[in-house]
Amino acid sequence: MGKLHDQLKAIGYTGHALEVMLIRLLFCLFAEDTGIFAKYQFSHFIKNKTKTDGSDLAAQLSMLFHVLNQPETQRLKNLDIDLAEFAYINGQLFAESLPPASFDDEMRALLLEASEMDWSKISPEIFGALFQSVMNPQERRSLGAHYTSEENILKVISSLFMDDLRIEFEEIRRKGRGKARIAALDAFHEKLSNLDFLDPACGCGNFLIVAYRELRLLELDVIEEIYKKDQLLDVETIVRCNVSQFHGIEIEDFPAQIARVAMWLIDHQMNMIVSQHYGTHFARIPLKASADIQNANALDVHWATVDYIFGNPPFVGKSNQSKEQKQALANIGQDVANIASLDFVTAWYIKATKIMKNSPNIRTAFVSTNSIVQGEQVPILWGYLLAQGVYINFAHRTFQWSSAAKGKAAVHCVIIGFSLNSAKNKIIFDYSDIKGVATKIDAKNINPYLIDAENIIVNKRKKQISNALMMTRGSQPTDGGHLLLNEIEKQELIAKEPQVEKWVKRFSMGDDFINKTPRFCLWLKDCSPNELKQMREVMKRVELVREMRLKSPKKATQEWANRPTLFTEDRQSESNYLALPRVSSERREFIPIGFLTTDYIAGDKLQIIPNATFYEFGILSSLMHNAFMRVVTGRLKSDYQYSVKIVYNNFPFPQNPSDKQKQAIEKAAQTVLDARAKYPDSSLADLYDPLLMPTDLRKAHQALDKAVDAAYTTQKFNNEAERVAFLFGLYEALVEGESDKIV
Repeated sequence: MGKLHDQLKAIGYTGHALEVMLIRLLFCLFAEDTGIFAKYQFSHFIKNKTKTDGSDLAAQLSMLFHVLNQPETQRLKNLDIDLAEFAYINGQLFAESLPPASFDDEMRALLLEASEMDWSKISPEIFGALFQSVMNPQERRSLGAHYTSEENILKVISSLFMDDLRIEFEEIRRKGRGKARIAALDAFHEKLSNLDFLDPACGCGNFLIVAYRELRLLELDVIEEIYKKDQLLDVETIVRCNVSQFHGIEIEDFPAQIARVAMWLIDHQMNMIVSQHYGTHFARIPLKASADIQNANALDVHWATVDYIFGNPPFVGKSNQSKEQKQALANIGQDVANIASLDFVTAWYIKATKIMKNSPNIRTAFVSTNSIVQGEQVPILWGYLLAQGVYINFAHRTFQWSSAAKGKAAVHCVIIGFSLNSAKNKIIFDYSDIKGVATKIDAKNINPYLIDAENIIVNKRKKQISNALMMTRGSQPTDGGHLLLNEIEKQELIAKEPQVEKWVKRFSMGDDFINKTPRFCLWLKDCSPNELKQMREVMKRVELVREMRLKSPKKATQEWANRPTLFTEDRQSESNYLALPRVSSERREFIPIGFLTTDYIAGDKLQIIPNATFYEFGILSSLMHNAFMRVVTGRLKSDYQYSVKIVYNNFPFPQNPSDKQKQAIEKAAQTVLDARAKYPDSSLADLYDPLLMPTDLRKAHQALDKAVDAAYTTQKFNNEAERVAFLFGLYEALVEGESDKIV
């Protein structure tokens, strides 16, 4: 189907007409395998009524579409028998008149090849995958269109409503007796038929399709409990659930059309199952009821009043939003401070919450990137939502995205179920298992970091909460690269001007530090004008720095053009210091940190702690610190983006450790450094790669963790979540009395 689309587009048949043509062909292929049409009726029509070169295929399809939109009583009396035998479809699917297309032999062959597949057992995922396969990557990025797999859809709808409905059904089925049991089942059946569901970013309708299918399967179980299987039934009267209970909003026309048609197709699939169970043919043809799919911007239009809201809103980070998206987010969050710092998906959280304020029984669940439960977004988004009375009822912690579509997104997601009513049984699904299998954890409360703990919000903090040593960023050159040198550039420069060697210092950004990449800089802060002017090659570089700064749009950078020999931000430590990269791979269990000497210049992609000892090294290298970091830090793509103000300054160090405990940590820290020293040719990236990490280094870290844990508590921790919950309790005690402690 994707190939057929591409070939039609290549000849100039594009836009809305192409999209409708593709959807109609999809319906016809499905219809002949599912009893809407006779078996092979559509494919035989193509084979027998069109020429092999495809020259008349467009005309025959146009005639067929016209016939499918006409009741049998209104058709021409002398209509070709092969056309006259097609069923009347209705539902506006074939109502629109399309401009004539043009086919050739290859296109006709592609259509016939597609018809050879058994479309009756098609997965609902195909509809989203079909759409994504014909979108170009640029459109896909701009729309944030990442189509959810059925597995992930079930995570949402099962936790939001299907599990509860199943439990309710099982209780009625087991406990009831006689007429009272039948009456209770009938009332439950009626309840199912009156539930309403909304996906306000529905795309091609995958969430709606799977949710409707699961609802119909539950309804069938209810019907089988009420009626005997061999009982003669008017199936049409006993099936009460319908696609009209489902509502969707989609900004793009093509996927909105696919969603509408896909809901008819899944409805027919479910009707076929009912027919098989009761030995009768049940088909809702001609189409009457339809899903309510709006082709609109969900942030601009009214949302239908429903029982459940769910879906997969667009994943667009704050820096990648278009002007229109930024404005839409601002409009929705007019009462949210610092709304511009949030990802686009948060607009759906905010709008859903405002709707729930008017209809407090609504429950909502969205798939989102995990950035909304990390870093600076937590105080902004969840500070607002919790103030509105929101409770998190269930949460799927970070898991790897999976999709059936071509060009699928490589992202890490969370699923959050929330409402204005607190659920009795709150559940966290944890995916720390190496195979990605979820572990269900009962929780008393789920906070914005998806931890079973109080609703603590970690805000930016200027000073370290435990009065530990200050951490700051390294020095920033803002030089256009002209003060920086790689190994070859350094050697060439010294060969030309040997006197420059004493002004060349080792330099490192975060990535250089982790990967042991040789890098250098010209550190000219104490170089006299007389000595500087004798180094012509250096002067050329200094002049380029001046020119680069003058061209900067920032006034502060322009002013630094008068001091082109210096870094614009000089935070170099006068003592040896501990260095920690600002960005580190999420694959690592530990952020690689290490000591550097004063003559080693730290760039601004390194965080530094001057005068640090083995004690600070041990604490920051521990699992306690890394577990806390993983929960509260922000992300750069999927990598950890370590923030001094959010992570380090809020991290609770052990409170009043004894000298013996401190010495144990220092000794264990030295053992870690000794284990590293055995591999002088290996970088920190190698040493802390989970697949390459040496056994003795891992054992050294395990010993360090025991020493650090002992300085905090005698409590034993089974997982990282328990560690973070403990640290949050400690954090809460430290910030007691502060106004921003708990929202």
